[in-house]
Amino acid sequence: MQDEPENDTAGRSDDSGLTHAVPPIQGFERALVDQDTEKQWVPVSDRKIRVGVIGYGVCGFGADFSFQDHPNVTVTAVADLVPEQCAALAKACRSEKMYGTGEELIRDEAVEAVFIATDAPSHARLAIAALQAGKHVASAVPAVFGSLEDADALFAAARSSAGKYMMFETSYFHGDLYCMREMYRKGALGRLIYSEAEYLHYLGTPLPAYGAWRTGLPPQWYPTHTNAYYVGVTGGSFTEVSCMGMPSSIPHLQAKNNRFGNPFGTEIALFRTSTGGMARMAVSWEIPGTGDETGRIWTEKGIFDRVFKGMDGKETPLIKRPPLPPGVQPAGHGGSHGYLMSEFIESILQDRTPLVDIAQALNLTVPGIVAHQSAMRNGELLKIPQYVL
Repeated sequence: MQDEPENDTAGRSDDSGLTHAVPPIQGFERALVDQDTEKQWVPVSDRKIRVGVIGYGVCGFGADFSFQDHPNVTVTAVADLVPEQCAALAKACRSEKMYGTGEELIRDEAVEAVFIATDAPSHARLAIAALQAGKHVASAVPAVFGSLEDADALFAAARSSAGKYMMFETSYFHGDLYCMREMYRKGALGRLIYSEAEYLHYLGTPLPAYGAWRTGLPPQWYPTHTNAYYVGVTGGSFTEVSCMGMPSSIPHLQAKNNRFGNPFGTEIALFRTSTGGMARMAVSWEIPGTGDETGRIWTEKGIFDRVFKGMDGKETPLIKRPPLPPGVQPAGHGGSHGYLMSEFIESILQDRTPLVDIAQALNLTVPGIVAHQSAMRNGELLKIPQYVL
Protein backbone atom coordinates (compact mmCIF):
# COMPACT_ATOMS: atom_id res chain seq x y z
CA MET A 1 0.00 0.00 0.00
CA GLN A 2 3.04 2.31 0.06
CA ASP A 3 4.83 4.12 -2.71
CA GLU A 4 7.41 5.83 -0.48
CA PRO A 5 11.06 4.76 -0.64
CA GLU A 6 11.80 2.15 2.00
CA ASN A 7 14.01 4.47 4.05
CA ASP A 8 11.54 7.37 4.07
CA THR A 9 10.36 6.65 7.59
CA ALA A 10 10.46 10.13 9.08
CA GLY A 11 8.07 11.58 6.57
CA ARG A 12 5.92 14.61 7.12
CA SER A 13 2.57 14.36 8.82
CA ASP A 14 -0.42 16.28 7.56
CA ASP A 15 -1.86 16.58 11.06
CA SER A 16 -0.70 20.09 11.66
CA GLY A 17 -0.28 22.70 14.36
CA LEU A 18 -0.44 26.46 14.20
CA THR A 19 3.03 27.53 13.08
CA HIS A 20 4.24 28.69 9.67
CA ALA A 21 1.20 31.03 9.36
CA VAL A 22 -0.92 28.17 7.99
CA PRO A 23 -4.67 28.36 8.76
CA PRO A 24 -5.70 25.84 11.44
CA ILE A 25 -6.48 22.38 10.13
CA GLN A 26 -9.57 20.80 11.68
CA GLY A 27 -8.80 19.73 15.23
CA PHE A 28 -5.91 22.12 15.78
CA GLU A 29 -7.96 25.12 16.84
CA ARG A 30 -7.07 26.26 20.36
CA ALA A 31 -10.13 25.98 22.59
CA LEU A 32 -10.62 26.82 26.24
CA VAL A 33 -9.99 23.76 28.41
CA ASP A 34 -11.96 23.28 31.61
CA GLN A 35 -9.29 22.13 34.04
CA ASP A 36 -9.80 21.46 37.75
CA THR A 37 -8.24 24.59 39.20
CA GLU A 38 -8.84 23.42 42.75
CA LYS A 39 -6.11 20.83 42.33
CA GLN A 40 -2.40 21.19 41.64
CA TRP A 41 -0.24 19.02 39.45
CA VAL A 42 1.90 16.72 41.58
CA PRO A 43 5.05 15.20 40.05
CA VAL A 44 5.39 11.44 40.37
CA SER A 45 9.18 11.41 39.97
CA ASP A 46 12.15 13.71 39.54
CA ARG A 47 13.59 11.57 36.74
CA LYS A 48 13.81 12.92 33.18
CA ILE A 49 12.87 10.70 30.23
CA ARG A 50 15.05 11.11 27.13
CA VAL A 51 12.60 11.42 24.22
CA GLY A 52 13.15 11.40 20.47
CA VAL A 53 10.54 13.02 18.20
CA ILE A 54 10.17 11.68 14.65
CA GLY A 55 8.40 13.88 12.09
CA TYR A 56 7.58 17.59 12.19
CA GLY A 57 4.72 17.90 9.73
CA VAL A 58 3.40 20.61 7.49
CA CYS A 59 2.70 22.89 10.46
CA GLY A 60 4.63 21.48 13.39
CA PHE A 61 2.70 18.40 14.54
CA GLY A 62 5.75 16.75 16.09
CA ALA A 63 6.24 19.65 18.49
CA ASP A 64 2.57 20.25 19.26
CA PHE A 65 2.28 17.74 22.11
CA SER A 66 4.62 19.75 24.35
CA PHE A 67 7.16 17.01 25.14
CA GLN A 68 9.77 19.76 25.29
CA ASP A 69 7.82 21.53 28.06
CA HIS A 70 7.25 18.63 30.45
CA PRO A 71 9.37 18.87 33.63
CA ASN A 72 10.21 15.15 33.37
CA VAL A 73 11.32 15.19 29.72
CA THR A 74 14.41 16.07 27.76
CA VAL A 75 14.01 15.95 23.98
CA THR A 76 17.31 14.29 23.14
CA ALA A 77 16.93 14.03 19.36
CA VAL A 78 14.57 14.73 16.48
CA ALA A 79 14.23 13.34 12.96
CA ASP A 80 12.63 14.39 9.69
CA LEU A 81 13.35 13.52 6.07
CA VAL A 82 13.42 17.18 5.03
CA PRO A 83 16.49 19.01 6.43
CA GLU A 84 14.63 22.30 6.83
CA GLN A 85 11.80 20.57 8.64
CA CYS A 86 14.25 18.71 10.85
CA ALA A 87 15.95 21.96 11.82
CA ALA A 88 12.62 23.59 12.61
CA LEU A 89 11.60 20.60 14.73
CA ALA A 90 14.90 20.71 16.61
CA LYS A 91 14.41 24.39 17.35
CA ALA A 92 10.81 23.90 18.49
CA CYS A 93 11.77 20.98 20.75
CA ARG A 94 15.00 22.60 21.95
CA SER A 95 17.05 19.62 20.79
CA GLU A 96 20.60 19.80 19.44
CA LYS A 97 20.72 16.34 17.88
CA MET A 98 19.09 15.78 14.46
CA TYR A 99 18.68 12.72 12.24
CA GLY A 100 17.57 12.36 8.63
CA THR A 101 15.46 9.23 9.18
CA GLY A 102 13.44 7.65 11.94
CA GLU A 103 15.60 4.52 11.93
CA GLU A 104 18.71 6.54 12.70
CA LEU A 105 17.03 8.12 15.71
CA ILE A 106 15.78 4.75 16.93
CA ARG A 107 19.34 3.41 16.85
CA ASP A 108 20.46 6.20 19.19
CA GLU A 109 21.02 4.44 22.52
CA ALA A 110 20.58 7.70 24.42
CA VAL A 111 16.90 7.83 23.39
CA GLU A 112 14.58 6.03 25.83
CA ALA A 113 11.22 6.85 24.24
CA VAL A 114 10.05 7.97 20.80
CA PHE A 115 7.04 9.90 19.56
CA ILE A 116 6.10 8.90 16.01
CA ALA A 117 4.44 11.87 14.28
CA THR A 118 5.02 10.80 10.69
CA ASP A 119 2.78 9.84 7.77
CA ALA A 120 0.23 7.18 8.74
CA PRO A 121 1.67 4.41 6.50
CA SER A 122 4.94 4.50 8.46
CA HIS A 123 3.46 4.36 11.98
CA ALA A 124 3.49 0.59 12.39
CA ARG A 125 6.90 0.09 10.77
CA LEU A 126 8.58 2.68 12.98
CA ALA A 127 6.75 1.55 16.11
CA ILE A 128 7.80 -2.07 15.58
CA ALA A 129 11.43 -1.03 15.03
CA ALA A 130 11.42 1.10 18.18
CA LEU A 131 9.75 -1.58 20.30
CA GLN A 132 12.23 -4.16 19.09
CA ALA A 133 15.00 -1.77 20.14
CA GLY A 134 13.50 -1.68 23.64
CA LYS A 135 12.18 1.88 23.39
CA HIS A 136 8.92 3.19 24.79
CA VAL A 137 6.67 4.24 21.90
CA ALA A 138 4.00 6.88 21.48
CA SER A 139 2.36 6.98 18.06
CA ALA A 140 -0.03 9.29 16.28
CA VAL A 141 -3.20 7.66 14.94
CA PRO A 142 -3.97 5.25 13.42
CA ALA A 143 -1.82 2.49 14.92
CA VAL A 144 -1.65 0.69 11.56
CA PHE A 145 -2.66 1.71 8.06
CA GLY A 146 -5.18 -0.61 6.46
CA SER A 147 -3.28 -3.83 7.21
CA LEU A 148 -4.45 -6.64 9.52
CA GLU A 149 -1.03 -8.27 9.12
CA ASP A 150 0.66 -5.12 10.40
CA ALA A 151 -1.76 -5.08 13.33
CA ASP A 152 -0.75 -8.59 14.37
CA ALA A 153 2.95 -7.77 13.93
CA LEU A 154 2.65 -4.61 16.03
CA PHE A 155 0.76 -6.46 18.74
CA ALA A 156 3.45 -9.14 18.87
CA ALA A 157 6.22 -6.54 19.02
CA ALA A 158 4.53 -4.67 21.85
CA ARG A 159 3.87 -7.88 23.80
CA SER A 160 7.52 -8.96 23.59
CA SER A 161 9.16 -5.57 24.14
CA ALA A 162 10.49 -4.09 27.36
CA GLY A 163 9.09 -0.77 26.19
CA LYS A 164 5.56 0.56 26.61
CA TYR A 165 3.28 1.45 23.70
CA MET A 166 0.63 4.16 23.64
CA MET A 167 -1.41 5.54 20.75
CA PHE A 168 -2.27 9.23 21.02
CA GLU A 169 -6.01 9.07 20.32
CA THR A 170 -7.16 12.63 20.90
CA SER A 171 -10.82 11.86 21.64
CA TYR A 172 -9.76 10.17 24.91
CA PHE A 173 -9.15 13.61 26.40
CA HIS A 174 -12.05 15.51 24.88
CA GLY A 175 -13.89 17.10 27.78
CA ASP A 176 -17.03 15.02 27.27
CA LEU A 177 -15.32 11.67 26.69
CA TYR A 178 -13.01 12.18 29.67
CA CYS A 179 -16.12 12.69 31.80
CA MET A 180 -17.88 9.68 30.24
CA ARG A 181 -14.93 7.43 31.10
CA GLU A 182 -14.66 8.70 34.68
CA MET A 183 -18.39 8.26 35.27
CA TYR A 184 -18.34 4.78 33.69
CA ARG A 185 -15.44 3.72 35.92
CA LYS A 186 -17.36 4.90 38.97
CA GLY A 187 -20.45 2.92 37.95
CA ALA A 188 -22.52 6.08 37.38
CA LEU A 189 -23.56 5.13 33.83
CA GLY A 190 -24.27 1.43 34.07
CA ARG A 191 -24.08 -0.60 30.86
CA LEU A 192 -23.68 1.20 27.54
CA ILE A 193 -26.53 0.24 25.24
CA TYR A 194 -25.76 2.39 22.21
CA SER A 195 -22.93 4.71 21.13
CA GLU A 196 -22.57 6.91 18.08
CA ALA A 197 -19.98 9.36 16.79
CA GLU A 198 -19.06 11.31 13.67
CA TYR A 199 -15.78 12.41 12.16
CA LEU A 200 -16.85 14.67 9.29
CA HIS A 201 -13.85 16.32 7.66
CA TYR A 202 -14.52 17.88 4.27
CA LEU A 203 -11.73 17.12 1.79
CA GLY A 204 -12.77 18.58 -1.53
CA THR A 205 -9.06 18.51 -2.22
CA PRO A 206 -6.77 16.28 -0.15
CA LEU A 207 -4.73 17.77 2.67
CA PRO A 208 -0.98 18.02 2.10
CA ALA A 209 0.46 14.64 3.06
CA TYR A 210 3.76 12.85 2.61
CA GLY A 211 3.45 10.31 -0.20
CA ALA A 212 -0.11 11.61 -0.81
CA TRP A 213 -1.43 9.08 1.71
CA ARG A 214 -4.53 11.20 2.32
CA THR A 215 -5.56 11.19 -1.35
CA GLY A 216 -8.56 8.87 -1.70
CA LEU A 217 -8.10 7.50 1.83
CA PRO A 218 -10.86 4.99 2.73
CA PRO A 219 -12.78 6.85 5.45
CA GLN A 220 -12.87 3.91 7.86
CA TRP A 221 -9.09 3.55 7.71
CA TYR A 222 -9.06 6.65 9.93
CA PRO A 223 -11.64 5.50 12.51
CA THR A 224 -10.13 6.08 15.92
CA HIS A 225 -11.62 9.51 16.67
CA THR A 226 -15.11 8.03 16.42
CA ASN A 227 -14.48 4.54 17.80
CA ALA A 228 -13.16 6.12 20.99
CA TYR A 229 -16.74 6.96 21.94
CA TYR A 230 -17.16 3.32 22.89
CA VAL A 231 -13.68 1.83 23.32
CA GLY A 232 -12.37 4.91 25.13
CA VAL A 233 -15.29 4.93 27.55
CA THR A 234 -15.52 1.25 28.47
CA GLY A 235 -12.18 -0.25 27.45
CA GLY A 236 -14.19 -2.77 25.43
CA SER A 237 -14.07 -3.64 21.74
CA PHE A 238 -16.18 -4.18 18.61
CA THR A 239 -16.80 -7.80 17.64
CA GLU A 240 -18.51 -7.56 14.22
CA VAL A 241 -19.49 -4.93 11.69
CA SER A 242 -21.71 -4.14 8.76
CA CYS A 243 -20.66 -0.99 6.91
CA MET A 244 -22.19 0.87 3.99
CA GLY A 245 -20.22 3.21 1.75
CA MET A 246 -21.45 6.07 -0.41
CA PRO A 247 -19.72 6.60 -3.79
CA SER A 248 -18.31 10.10 -4.07
CA SER A 249 -18.45 12.77 -6.76
CA ILE A 250 -15.15 14.27 -5.51
CA PRO A 251 -12.43 13.26 -8.03
CA HIS A 252 -9.77 11.95 -5.62
CA LEU A 253 -12.43 9.92 -3.80
CA GLN A 254 -13.20 7.88 -6.90
CA ALA A 255 -11.62 4.46 -7.27
CA LYS A 256 -9.95 5.22 -10.61
CA ASN A 257 -8.14 8.24 -9.12
CA ASN A 258 -6.55 6.86 -5.97
CA ARG A 259 -4.07 4.12 -5.16
CA PHE A 260 -6.45 2.41 -2.74
CA GLY A 261 -9.12 1.61 -5.32
CA ASN A 262 -11.48 3.32 -2.87
CA PRO A 263 -14.77 4.60 -4.31
CA PHE A 264 -16.20 6.00 -1.07
CA GLY A 265 -16.14 9.44 0.46
CA THR A 266 -18.44 8.40 3.31
CA GLU A 267 -18.59 5.13 5.26
CA ILE A 268 -21.14 4.43 8.02
CA ALA A 269 -20.36 1.43 10.22
CA LEU A 270 -22.74 -0.42 12.54
CA PHE A 271 -20.80 -2.38 15.16
CA ARG A 272 -21.71 -5.00 17.73
CA THR A 273 -19.89 -4.24 20.98
CA SER A 274 -18.16 -6.66 23.34
CA THR A 275 -20.77 -5.86 25.99
CA GLY A 276 -23.64 -6.78 23.66
CA GLY A 277 -24.64 -3.27 22.67
CA MET A 278 -24.48 -1.43 19.37
CA ALA A 279 -22.47 1.48 17.98
CA ARG A 280 -22.89 3.57 14.85
CA MET A 281 -19.69 5.28 13.70
CA ALA A 282 -19.58 7.63 10.70
CA VAL A 283 -16.50 8.91 8.87
CA SER A 284 -16.84 11.22 5.87
CA TRP A 285 -14.60 13.38 3.70
CA GLU A 286 -17.35 14.96 1.61
CA ILE A 287 -19.95 16.82 3.68
CA PRO A 288 -19.41 20.56 3.00
CA GLY A 289 -19.40 23.00 5.87
CA THR A 290 -18.83 20.41 8.59
CA GLY A 291 -15.97 19.85 10.97
CA ASP A 292 -17.55 17.46 13.42
CA GLU A 293 -15.54 15.25 15.76
CA THR A 294 -18.26 14.42 18.24
CA GLY A 295 -20.05 11.53 19.91
CA ARG A 296 -22.69 10.54 22.43
CA ILE A 297 -23.76 7.50 24.41
CA TRP A 298 -27.01 5.96 25.69
CA THR A 299 -26.69 4.03 28.94
CA GLU A 300 -28.85 2.21 31.47
CA LYS A 301 -28.87 5.31 33.65
CA GLY A 302 -29.25 8.10 31.11
CA ILE A 303 -27.97 9.84 28.00
CA PHE A 304 -24.63 11.62 27.59
CA ASP A 305 -24.68 14.22 24.83
CA ARG A 306 -22.14 16.92 25.79
CA VAL A 307 -23.46 16.56 29.36
CA PHE A 308 -25.04 13.61 31.17
CA LYS A 309 -28.81 13.70 31.63
CA GLY A 310 -30.16 11.03 33.96
CA MET A 311 -33.49 9.22 33.86
CA ASP A 312 -34.94 11.99 36.04
CA GLY A 313 -33.95 14.60 33.45
CA LYS A 314 -31.35 16.22 35.70
CA GLU A 315 -27.99 17.19 34.19
CA THR A 316 -24.69 16.24 35.81
CA PRO A 317 -21.88 18.79 35.43
CA LEU A 318 -18.80 17.62 33.53
CA ILE A 319 -15.99 16.17 35.58
CA LYS A 320 -13.14 18.58 34.95
CA ARG A 321 -9.86 17.38 33.52
CA PRO A 322 -6.93 17.42 35.96
CA PRO A 323 -4.27 20.14 35.94
CA LEU A 324 -1.32 19.77 33.57
CA PRO A 325 2.34 20.13 34.50
CA PRO A 326 3.57 23.73 34.53
CA GLY A 327 4.46 24.88 31.03
CA VAL A 328 2.53 22.10 29.26
CA GLN A 329 -0.25 23.41 27.01
CA PRO A 330 -3.49 21.47 26.33
CA ALA A 331 -3.14 22.50 22.63
CA GLY A 332 -5.17 21.03 19.77
CA HIS A 333 -7.94 18.48 19.27
CA GLY A 334 -10.11 19.73 22.10
CA GLY A 335 -7.16 20.40 24.36
CA SER A 336 -6.04 16.77 24.31
CA HIS A 337 -2.42 16.98 23.17
CA GLY A 338 -0.83 17.91 26.47
CA TYR A 339 -2.88 15.32 28.34
CA LEU A 340 -1.89 12.48 26.03
CA MET A 341 1.79 13.36 26.30
CA SER A 342 1.62 13.62 30.10
CA GLU A 343 -0.19 10.28 30.38
CA PHE A 344 2.51 8.59 28.29
CA ILE A 345 5.38 10.08 30.31
CA GLU A 346 3.78 9.29 33.65
CA SER A 347 3.08 5.70 32.60
CA ILE A 348 6.83 5.29 32.05
CA LEU A 349 7.77 6.99 35.32
CA GLN A 350 5.24 4.91 37.28
CA ASP A 351 5.94 1.71 35.32
CA ARG A 352 2.27 1.12 34.57
CA THR A 353 0.13 0.41 31.52
CA PRO A 354 -0.66 3.63 29.60
CA LEU A 355 -4.27 4.64 28.99
CA VAL A 356 -4.38 3.82 25.26
CA ASP A 357 -2.29 0.65 25.37
CA ILE A 358 -1.54 -1.65 22.43
CA ALA A 359 -4.78 -3.63 22.84
CA GLN A 360 -6.96 -0.53 22.94
CA ALA A 361 -4.98 1.05 20.08
CA LEU A 362 -5.70 -1.93 17.84
CA ASN A 363 -9.28 -2.31 19.07
CA LEU A 364 -9.76 1.30 17.95
CA THR A 365 -7.98 0.92 14.60
CA VAL A 366 -8.68 -2.57 13.26
CA PRO A 367 -12.50 -2.33 13.29
CA GLY A 368 -12.21 0.41 10.67
CA ILE A 369 -10.10 -1.80 8.41
CA VAL A 370 -12.72 -4.54 8.59
CA ALA A 371 -15.51 -1.96 8.19
CA HIS A 372 -14.02 -0.83 4.87
CA GLN A 373 -13.86 -4.47 3.76
CA SER A 374 -17.55 -4.74 4.60
CA ALA A 375 -18.36 -1.59 2.64
CA MET A 376 -16.54 -2.99 -0.39
CA ARG A 377 -18.76 -6.10 -0.02
CA ASN A 378 -22.00 -4.09 0.08
CA GLY A 379 -22.40 -4.23 3.85
CA GLU A 380 -21.57 -7.89 4.49
CA LEU A 381 -21.45 -8.68 8.22
CA LEU A 382 -17.84 -9.45 9.15
CA LYS A 383 -16.11 -10.60 12.33
CA ILE A 384 -13.44 -8.31 13.82
CA PRO A 385 -10.15 -9.60 15.29
CA GLN A 386 -9.85 -9.08 19.05
CA TYR A 387 -6.76 -7.87 20.93
CA VAL A 388 -6.53 -8.62 24.65
CA LEU A 389 -3.61 -8.16 27.02
